[in-house]
Amino acid sequence: MKPPSKSEGLEPPDALMGLIREEVSSPPPAAVSAIAEAARLRHGDAIEAILFYGSVLRDRDDAGRIIDLYLLGDSYERLHGGRVMRKLNALLPPNVYYVETEFEGRTLRAKYALMTLDDFERLTSPRAFHPYFWARFAQPSAMAWAKEDQARKRVESALARSVTTLLTVSRPLMPGQVDSRRLWTGAFQATYATELRAEPPERAAQIYEAGKQRFDRIAEILLPALPVPDEIAQRDARRQWAGRRRLGKLLSVLRLVKAAFTFQDGPDYLAWKISRHSGVKVELTDWQRRHPLLATPSLFWRLYRKGAFR
Repeated sequence: MKPPSKSEGLEPPDALMGLIREEVSSPPPAAVSAIAEAARLRHGDAIEAILFYGSVLRDRDDAGRIIDLYLLGDSYERLHGGRVMRKLNALLPPNVYYVETEFEGRTLRAKYALMTLDDFERLTSPRAFHPYFWARFAQPSAMAWAKEDQARKRVESALARSVTTLLTVSRPLMPGQVDSRRLWTGAFQATYATELRAEPPERAAQIYEAGKQRFDRIAEILLPALPVPDEIAQRDARRQWAGRRRLGKLLSVLRLVKAAFTFQDGPDYLAWKISRHSGVKVELTDWQRRHPLLATPSLFWRLYRKGAFR
């Protein structure tokens, strides 16, 4: 197995690629396929692949919930008709949208992130300093749709690279020997701290327990190739993660502001999301709904003082 390097990270071994390939190949529920198709039709032939991930995948239950999808396209020019959305997506991927469709007598709802497959590959690799993508996709995903086998293979490689990037970059934060649970919970805790979220301390353990068999198998494959960090490696890692936390807070705010414009009923959705994660109730005025960009600075400061973010 190729050892990790600062420039390339840990090369995904064949055993990891096999695990990811099997995971991704698991057929999605019919409801997910239906909502994925509704989202794909908005962008036509520009879509290369669609990933299904998040709590609905984890719990296998979409009743009363919003399904999470990632749509990966071939170019921003073909994904967007408008120049503004095209530029916003290229500058700070992904754009986030809302879609719903009727299925077996009920309404399915999903939010989908939209970006190019090229950017997805780049941002799930060690070239991406911030963990927004490689932390998210080190967790389980399924392929809801792929245009062709080549696109599927590219996505599988990016998902495997997400895993190796996350564990290679976070392992130096944990001195001494670690087991699978410590490895994964430590990695998730580090990445949560880089976003505007108020996940409770036990959230990382809950994610691990929900996929324990999968996470333990990956740790069995990769831990032997991850060196025990010395003091210099620990110091360097702490400095880098401090930078990720500073950058992450800014990126989180910018993405939330952008989502207020791309997501149907965006301000109300964002208020619901903040309340769901933090327990802090958010009540918006009509003016804040009409002017999300102007209202954002004061609203975020008020929520920060209430403890909605850490």
